Amino acid sequence: MRIIAGRLRSRALEAPAGLATRPSSDRLRETLFNVLAPRIEGRAFLDLYAGSGAVGIEALSRGAAQVTFVERAPAALKVLRANLARLGLTEGFRIHAESVKSYLRRPRIGAGFDVVFLDPPYDAAEEYAAALGLLGGASAGMPAAGAVVIAEHRRKERLEERYGSLKRTRLLEQGDAALSFYAAETVAEAS
Repeated sequence: MRIIAGRLRSRALEAPAGLATRPSSDRLRETLFNVLAPRIEGRAFLDLYAGSGAVGIEALSRGAAQVTFVERAPAALKVLRANLARLGLTEGFRIHAESVKSYLRRPRIGAGFDVVFLDPPYDAAEEYAAALGLLGGASAGMPAAGAVVIAEHRRKERLEERYGSLKRTRLLEQGDAALSFYAAETVAEAS
C-alpha cells in the first residue's frame, strides 16, 4: 500500500497482518479521492473502521484540516499509530480507540464532518446498517450540512438507498468493491 497523491505521495503504508482488516486498494482509494478532490482541502474528515489509516492518511496528504480515526481492534490501532509516526505526522488528527457505534452515539455538538468514510469488515453486514443509520439519524453535528458519506462495500452486497436523512446519490463499482455515496436531505427534500 502507498499514498496516492499529495504531500506524502508514494510513501509506503503498512497493513495489519491477517484477514481481519482489509485495506482499501490503492486503485479504489485513487477513484475515491478523484471524486472527493474538491471536498478535501481544509475540511474535516472522519475515517470510521480506520484499520491501517490508509484512507484518512490519504486525506491528510491531500490537505484535510483534521482527520478523526475511529478503530477498536488493537492490532489495527498499533499499525495506524505506526503509520502516522513513520510518516512524521504529529498533528491534524485524532484517534478514538473505540467501536464505531459507541463513537457515533455520543453527541458532538459543533463537531460536524465534511466527509465521512466507512469501511467495516465485509463480513459484518450489520455494521453498515448500524453506522449509516446513526449517521442518518439525529446525531448532533454529524455530519455537517452539505457533507458526503461514503461506504465501501462488496460489489455484490447492495446497501439501502436511504438511511434516515441519508440518501444514496452515487454508486461506483470497481472490481469486487463498490463505493456508495450518500448525502443528507433536508426535511423539505425528503417529503
